[in-house]
Amino acid sequence: MAILQNLQNLLKKNKIQHEVIDHKKVYTALDSAETQHIKPQEVVKTLVMKISSNKHILALIPASKNLDKKKLLKEINAWLKKEKEKTVKTVEFAKEAWMKKNIKGKIGATVPFGSLEKMTTFIDKSLLKNKNLIINTGDYEKSIKLTTKKFLELEDAVRGFFSEVKPVKKKVKVKLKAKVKNKTVKKKVKKK
Repeated sequence: MAILQNLQNLLKKNKIQHEVIDHKKVYTALDSAETQHIKPQEVVKTLVMKISSNKHILALIPASKNLDKKKLLKEINAWLKKEKEKTVKTVEFAKEAWMKKNIKGKIGATVPFGSLEKMTTFIDKSLLKNKNLIINTGDYEKSIKLTTKKFLELEDAVRGFFSEVKPVKKKVKVKLKAKVKNKTVKKKVKKK
């Protein structure tokens, strides 16, 4: 599959300078960063979120972070109040079945332009520190690099802080005992 046609049209119509990056097949934003040997904070993780029975939004965070749903809910409700709409009590990840039916492109490779899907886009302010962003194209083997400034010209995104640093996995030391010809041998093994 190639880059989604509506994304190509958006970039071409607005004369947005960008670079198409071909890479091995990846299914996560973090894998995309690793494969392309770039900083994960530059790779946009696009999350489709359900805020009511008939309303979904996009939440954009760096590949290096996790979503903080409580903070996102606070940002969504602040936005809904400004729009003079009813606030919501929960925010959940969209169901895969709904996404297959309603979102163009492959699951997990959602394009970060909510305007193409008639959804509001929320962008974590930590992404705005980057000169460039690496975004999904609707395909697992292609990404696009464009400037953050150009992205914001194309997408009127609601800005807020709703990501958190991923917890670091600590190395665990395990002591193993093994008997070899009636002798006890202690071995230290490090797990990652």
